[in-house]
Amino acid sequence: MGLLDKIIGNLPEIKGPKQKRLPFKEKLKWTLIVLVLFFVLGFVPLFGLGENALQQFEFLSIILGASFGSIISLGIGPLVTASIVLQLLSGTGILNLDLTTTEGRQRFQGLQKVLAIFFIIFEGAVYVLMGGLAPSAALAGTSLYGQLQMILIFQLILGGILIMFMDEVVSKWGFGSGISLFIAAGVSQQIFIRAFNFLPSPTNPEMMAGAIPALFQSLSIGDITTATLKIAAIVSTIVVFLICVYCQAMKVEIPLSFGKVRGYGMRWPLNFFYTSNIPVILVAALMANVQLFARLLESWGWPILGTFAGNTPISGVVFWVNAPNVVQGIIQGSFGGIMIGQALVYTLIFILGSTVFSIFWMQTANMDAKSQAKQIMSSGLQIPGFRRDERVLEKILSRYIWPLTIVGGASVGLLAALADLTGALSQGTGILLAVMIIYKLYEEIAKQHMMDMHPAMRKFME
Repeated sequence: MGLLDKIIGNLPEIKGPKQKRLPFKEKLKWTLIVLVLFFVLGFVPLFGLGENALQQFEFLSIILGASFGSIISLGIGPLVTASIVLQLLSGTGILNLDLTTTEGRQRFQGLQKVLAIFFIIFEGAVYVLMGGLAPSAALAGTSLYGQLQMILIFQLILGGILIMFMDEVVSKWGFGSGISLFIAAGVSQQIFIRAFNFLPSPTNPEMMAGAIPALFQSLSIGDITTATLKIAAIVSTIVVFLICVYCQAMKVEIPLSFGKVRGYGMRWPLNFFYTSNIPVILVAALMANVQLFARLLESWGWPILGTFAGNTPISGVVFWVNAPNVVQGIIQGSFGGIMIGQALVYTLIFILGSTVFSIFWMQTANMDAKSQAKQIMSSGLQIPGFRRDERVLEKILSRYIWPLTIVGGASVGLLAALADLTGALSQGTGILLAVMIIYKLYEEIAKQHMMDMHPAMRKFME
């Protein structure tokens, strides 16, 4: 580990703030700066790009926080992939790090950054060399083609590193994390465009692209099928929003009291979605990568993960990890046995994957019972009626944390899968992630604002 520690120690990083708690306006400023920069970079095209075979994967670009064809075509893919690999290594015991110590957590974060840089270089090379983002085919076989490939790879690596540092800026100086912020921004943008776009649809030029304009247009010409599909998409989106907000508000509250101050206490909240949206982000990003690499492999003549007809998977692994639009199938009369099987497999993958990643995240992100018990004890709190002992507190918390981790992870996976099957304005997974991210961001902003407004509350929270 000596060489690895030297590499980690020499990696560039964003320095955190010196003060213990940043003011609300400072956090808001850096969050907005990074958000604007993310949108601006999404409009910076890759120099030398001729063939953009990834442009058709609009949903995958949103889940990966990317804009295919721009300098940030990699998005958060390398960061999430690095997190998945490191969690698997740590969870299976192959990588033995003590995450309860500051040194162990710093090493874990350093390893995550090293892996992220590796995947940025690897995915950038794969995207270009396998034809996903390539120079013009007319230049194939010339020396200029190879030079443009190297220039494209360099631009992708540069964009990936910018995303990595922007994520670090938000994590240390803003609200939440950059990964969550980029996903929420992409989903919100897509929902707005798909709902209110008055321009003609590229697939049907006679119909407006936005759901709401298309709904009124189809009603005016008596096209009941199209009107029903648009109503179903709008209703599905609203229902997914409402269910996500309701489930996000569900929590178990453990009563605590101050050991030295009688008559004063508080409640320690444990959310039903205990590990929040992290498991769904990891599963969705993993499945997005499978589809991307399947397309790239097919273009190379190695369809080992499946084949496509246009933008639709028709065979192999990618067919079964693709969500069918069940509502559209029912309305159009194409709902059948294959679609049922596809929906069941997709749902099962999401439930199992979210449960596994929920457990891994709980154990690696200091959310386990031992870490929570230590945090409660260090705050001078205890459970009324129980002896002030960290082991006792850990045992009591374990009764809640493990069931919430497993059931909450499975539930968020089920909700994401069902949302994907309804054909909402954005993919259901994206809507679920956006709602959970924005809700969590709202809670963090409200808490920060309250602490800035009331000095007594700030002293209490510290």
